[in-house]
Amino acid sequence: MNKTSDSVRFLRSALQSEGSCITNAQVLSWIEQRNREVQIQIEPVKLSQMRDWHFDEDVGRIRHVSGKFFSIDGIKVRTDYGNLHEWRQPIINQPEIGFLGCVVKEINGILHFLVQAKIEPGNVNCVQLSPTLQATKSNYTQVHKGKRPTYLEYFNGEKPHRILIDQLQSEQGARFLHKRNRNIIVEIEEGITPHPDFVWLTLGQIKFLLFHDNIINMDLRTVISGISFGELDRTAIDILEGLTACKPYTAGMLSSALDTERTLHSFEEIISWFTSQKVKYTLEVEPIDLREISDWIITDEGLHHKDKLYFDVRYVNVLISNREVSQWQQPLVAPKEEGILAFIVKKINGIYHFLIQAKLECGNLDVLEFAPTIQCITGSYRNSRKILPYLDYVLSVRNDQIRFDTLQSEEGGRFYHEQNRNLIIEADDDFPVECPENFCWMTLHQLLKFVRFNNHLNIQARSLLSAISLFDQK
Repeated sequence: MNKTSDSVRFLRSALQSEGSCITNAQVLSWIEQRNREVQIQIEPVKLSQMRDWHFDEDVGRIRHVSGKFFSIDGIKVRTDYGNLHEWRQPIINQPEIGFLGCVVKEINGILHFLVQAKIEPGNVNCVQLSPTLQATKSNYTQVHKGKRPTYLEYFNGEKPHRILIDQLQSEQGARFLHKRNRNIIVEIEEGITPHPDFVWLTLGQIKFLLFHDNIINMDLRTVISGISFGELDRTAIDILEGLTACKPYTAGMLSSALDTERTLHSFEEIISWFTSQKVKYTLEVEPIDLREISDWIITDEGLHHKDKLYFDVRYVNVLISNREVSQWQQPLVAPKEEGILAFIVKKINGIYHFLIQAKLECGNLDVLEFAPTIQCITGSYRNSRKILPYLDYVLSVRNDQIRFDTLQSEEGGRFYHEQNRNLIIEADDDFPVECPENFCWMTLHQLLKFVRFNNHLNIQARSLLSAISLFDQK
């Protein structure tokens, strides 16, 4: 089956807001049921009380006794990007590449995704829907000496499958040092009876559930963000829009996902712009002892900034009864406040374009990545309205301009109760097309094309893209 055919199959699944196996209302009830049935206990613990974690005096980092999983390291950063040119901070160092993977199967002619009701220790609301497989290398190689992840056999070559998507994608560049995961979607033909923690959903159902706060976890969002829907000419798009009978905004997003003719910039022009931005700025990251970070305080309870800014590092004792290992201890990064992520979209040449910024973060593997128009993850964005381009506009828009507005959690395996307000805002006709040099307008089709390549769209941009629905929400 060729790539165009796969794109059409993904599109058909994205347009199905109800599935063959379970209704959306039943999914929400099932999540509540799993919350009641699974035993969960998250308690603070001191580093001196942790069995398998310790402060390594020789190198000044917090690490696991196995040398696997991850560590909390110190770094010194120098750059000529932005207003702050040098700083020191703790960062998560997790050099191994894990799996974020979905099994898909045609059910009644429509692709369905096998998703898991998964509890992570840092989740705001305990159970969230995750990919079929969400596992670090340390987990799936069973360093923890626990059970192996369910359905691993479809991703490691033990059972037959067909790969539809296979990408290396970055994670939060301000918190992780050069972290990437393998985002993969595999198709199977054999029939399987889902494990009690798993259900089959269409892509449209997943997108429907994204309009609820903190239901679809970060890892499932990044996997589905890599799905593109091919390309069509204007006549075919007009026919498709007529068949789906969408409202103007939704129909416009469908056009933006498929149209290649009405772009403000060509693909080659965007690549040249991004390359020029990358060579303009430098990023130097040097590993240092955590004790050399003068603005951060290390105690037996964790790490925190002396002015109580940015984030803390805490230690927790975890009990989750349905995990491969039911009890363990680990550090978690806890933000000091919620952040905001926003895309501004505007019709240019009759088609929706997204306002993208080329953003530097200290943990980026290649200096810059495409980011949302606004990305304020740490610090107080309310005090930055005059500093960050477009932030004042985003915080002042009318309600009728807001096309998407939910709270979405960051990855609960490393972050404690971190959630960000995710927004998609449609600009008025008089909103300027001209933008600062590190910003660029792109169609949805162009963004989905760039997602196929490593280290282009950051995880915040991918999270927002995953929420774009191609059918009208009720």
